[in-house]
Amino acid sequence: MKLLPVLFLSTLALTGCVTTESPTGRNQILLFSSQEIDQMGASSFDQIKKQEKVSQDPKLNAYVDCVANRITSVLPKSNLPWDVVVFESDQVNAFALPGGHIGVYTGLLKVAANEDQLATVIGHEVAHVLANHSNEQVSRAKLTGTGMQLADVALGAGGVSNKDLYMAALGLGTQVGFILPYGREQESEADVMGVELMARAGFDPSQSMVLWQNMAKQGGEQGPELLSTHPSHGHRIDELTQMQSQVMPLYQASKGQVQNRCQKTK
Repeated sequence: MKLLPVLFLSTLALTGCVTTESPTGRNQILLFSSQEIDQMGASSFDQIKKQEKVSQDPKLNAYVDCVANRITSVLPKSNLPWDVVVFESDQVNAFALPGGHIGVYTGLLKVAANEDQLATVIGHEVAHVLANHSNEQVSRAKLTGTGMQLADVALGAGGVSNKDLYMAALGLGTQVGFILPYGREQESEADVMGVELMARAGFDPSQSMVLWQNMAKQGGEQGPELLSTHPSHGHRIDELTQMQSQVMPLYQASKGQVQNRCQKTK
């Protein structure tokens, strides 16, 4: 038993571990550089674009771009160009990847009834990136031994030989048959950060509760894929309700500065 801490510490030393705090104060262990994580995000996004049908609807793309661009414009590094792609699929889902990549499935647009509700989801997904959750997941996979092959691939600077493992650790496992989902602490953290992002971008944060109520009605008790590893619907809505007093002033201060409203297409 005494050998385990030695092995653990040796692993941290060899991988250049960084222990830091998340934006909400959680301790995080990050084994990979931002450049390595961005490479994983870019590789995964390229693969998804090859696997999924990309929407060619100009109005639909303009609408999603509008919402996503307003969210990313309030990020600390707002000069980073974000690649936004709409995928033709019935999945009620969306994701964001390190390196500036956002994917939205058309199925989500049937549930997110307006720009504010879509901003709830995009803000949540972008918050995962902002909080280094992808790095945290890849690092956790490596330390627990479930991602040793992934780590070998991630540290290789050349061609990516096993992109499925990348995608799994980046929270996209359900799309490739692997499951390494974000933990509930990470999901709650993304909720907190995401609703603040949407408020700062001039989206009505009260619509976040309506969005998750809509989500809860989809697919029966479990809900859509997007909710598979998230906190319960009731818990999430309760937390967002409690946050309204903090984020509504941000919304009131920012909504007058919004020049471009995002019109949802039929």
